[in-house]
Amino acid sequence: MPTLLVDAGPMVHFETTMSHPSNAPIEESISAGGLAILIEDGLIAKTQSSQEVREEYSYYGNEPILLDDLNIQSLGGKAVIPGLIDSHSHLVWAGDRSQEVRWRQEGKTYTEISQMGGGISHTTSATRATTKDELYRLGYSRMRSALRSGTTHMEVKSGYGLDTETELKLIEVGHMLGEIQHLPTTDCTWLGAHDAPSHLSMDEYVEELLSQQLPAVAEQGLARSADVFCEPGWFSVEHSEVLLKESRASGLSLRMHIDEFSNGGGGDLAAELKVDTADHSYHTPMDTRLDMQQAGVITGFLPGTPYAMGDAWPSMNAMVEHGIDFTLATDFNPNCQTLSLPFMGSLMVQRCGMNPLDALFAVTAQAARSTPHPSGNLHGRLSVGAVANFNVLDSPHWESWALQPSHTPFHSTVLEGKVLVH
Repeated sequence: MPTLLVDAGPMVHFETTMSHPSNAPIEESISAGGLAILIEDGLIAKTQSSQEVREEYSYYGNEPILLDDLNIQSLGGKAVIPGLIDSHSHLVWAGDRSQEVRWRQEGKTYTEISQMGGGISHTTSATRATTKDELYRLGYSRMRSALRSGTTHMEVKSGYGLDTETELKLIEVGHMLGEIQHLPTTDCTWLGAHDAPSHLSMDEYVEELLSQQLPAVAEQGLARSADVFCEPGWFSVEHSEVLLKESRASGLSLRMHIDEFSNGGGGDLAAELKVDTADHSYHTPMDTRLDMQQAGVITGFLPGTPYAMGDAWPSMNAMVEHGIDFTLATDFNPNCQTLSLPFMGSLMVQRCGMNPLDALFAVTAQAARSTPHPSGNLHGRLSVGAVANFNVLDSPHWESWALQPSHTPFHSTVLEGKVLVH
């Protein structure tokens, strides 16, 4: 049955915005209050004046009514924003690495912790020993948490298996989770090149990735993209180039982790290969960022990671000033256990001085470019024909989406046309 939501407050639609919205006329991104949104077959079918709806259907109260062919509900002047898109997450893994916080406080580096048996290898051991059913249960619980924070779609990486069997299992679980009704949809990424298992040299593991994992992932057909952790001490630029080119030849889109700990040259490779997105990118020089922008590469910033690790953020407003396209995402992982995109927004707005409209654009319309909806329909915007994924704030002010980091700022989330009250 179609649903008609009336009495929306200010609505951030991003219908025509194709650049950083704080640099554009405000009407290109935000509609004044008083609109109604018609939802049919999980898509936004029309927006119109709420007053017209009230006159047409003699709907004068605020209580929901159910007509023969229409469900009408009032939003009571609450602001509306697009559904949030988490464009970088490591959703599916098992194990607990909480003890590493003490090691970091003692001054040990990420590399040293890995050499001590912590890091990715620790999570890999725990994940390999965990059944598919248990990984599914963990992922389900995490996705419910993400939904409460307004996430309507997630990119989900493998990467904590580091062998063919477990990597395929993680991709399958990520895909299965995205098929559950009333939970966010998923976009699966193969990250077999996350680290090398301890019993193999990097050269040996790269050969295994090329000869075993990649063909198996391509045959499975559930991952849309491949990703590589291109970082000094992990996968070199040379190894990354081979892996990414072979992945593209196998039909996968390309993503990268780059320059998280130092400038390792990953940004130059990202620009050369024109990958979809190059994430972390904390230490990428500005001239390389501009080369990436020219090549159509989106820079993916993950503010929760430096927050959890105690590191500094790059100059985010410089990205806006230089017109560089960027996303914000959670990077949910064993060291950064938050799935709240409003918290990411808070870090940028309340700690780094970013305009809340730019931050919102980065987790909606911009994020949709690097992680499309599985239906093929537009998402991350409030426009006719787009997936009816959006959030109703518990406030008449849209800016509140990034100002309540300790709990959800949303009254409800509309997920593919279904109104889910939090």
